[in-house]
Amino acid sequence: MIREMSTVELREGFSEAINRAAFGKERVILTRRGRRVAAIVPLEDIKTLEAIEDKKDIEDAKKALKEAARKGTISAAQLRKELGL
Repeated sequence: MIREMSTVELREGFSEAINRAAFGKERVILTRRGRRVAAIVPLEDIKTLEAIEDKKDIEDAKKALKEAARKGTISAAQLRKELGL
């Protein structure tokens, strides 16, 4: 379940918002002047996002290694020279 709460309401009910996320596994969307600006989410949501990001990073690294094997690489010294550093 997702609940919206204004930042004014958050000031008055901070512990409620934290408890909803921590114990109720709810997502609390924070609004300011009617616009969504942030969220308080259960820690499990963050762990899931990190796992997805880690998987994507591994996929990107594998692609980069394949490209390096196909195209070759240059040394850091050579790169600095080419960049004029």
